[in-house]
Amino acid sequence: MLVKEELISKIKDYFDLNIYETKVWLALLSKGTASAGEIATLSGVPRSRTYDVLESLEKKGFALVKLGKPVKYIGVKPNIILEKLKNNVRTEAEEKVSSLANLKDTNEYTQLEELYTVGINPVKREDLSASLKGRSNISNHLREILEDAKKEVIICTNAEEIKLKERLFLETVKLLKESKVKVKMALSGDERLIKQLADKFDVKIKQVDIDAKFFIVDKKEILFYLSKDSTKDDAAIWLNSDFFSAAFADLFDMAMN
Repeated sequence: MLVKEELISKIKDYFDLNIYETKVWLALLSKGTASAGEIATLSGVPRSRTYDVLESLEKKGFALVKLGKPVKYIGVKPNIILEKLKNNVRTEAEEKVSSLANLKDTNEYTQLEELYTVGINPVKREDLSASLKGRSNISNHLREILEDAKKEVIICTNAEEIKLKERLFLETVKLLKESKVKVKMALSGDERLIKQLADKFDVKIKQVDIDAKFFIVDKKEILFYLSKDSTKDDAAIWLNSDFFSAAFADLFDMAMN
């Protein structure tokens, strides 16, 4: 079986298999139906290990046993495996989300909240500021402060960033407007894209020529990114300062007028 090591390595990682399982599954796919001996020869996996590997693949759903003598095996088609794995991930994620949603009703969570609010040195929110790293961490923190908005949210970024996260921002802006929170947006980038976003979001958007990414909530909190491009290694600074946030918001308003 002439299969490049690079392909074997990638398939192994994509489908969460070990090296022997990967080689045997690929051999089955190329052969169609084969005995354990044929698979050992074709895959290069030691014959003494082939039976264990085939049994493992059968349990995981990557191989089927064909009835008859001699016993032969059939490789399950990649698209079937892919759909099965997607369903497994989806089910596991739903179960995890459900478990986390129910966590707030547990005694353990109540104790965590008490530890945070009435501990030896309780943390006051107004004393907080932080550096944030990682796209997921920043997005989660941004969502949290936006959901806490009471009066006004200022959004300054580029149109491509909004387009990339259109669904998230669309839902967020909708919730803010329903809560009577004023939304101000300034975007850099393509003029036609900005107009499309303004129509879709039903918000007046000011086109600007500056490359900046920051969010100001109620002139009390500000989160600004340290780089223009959005990557998994994003970094941002969050400040919970009335003085700084209000000053920044006033400068924004002056620039927009």
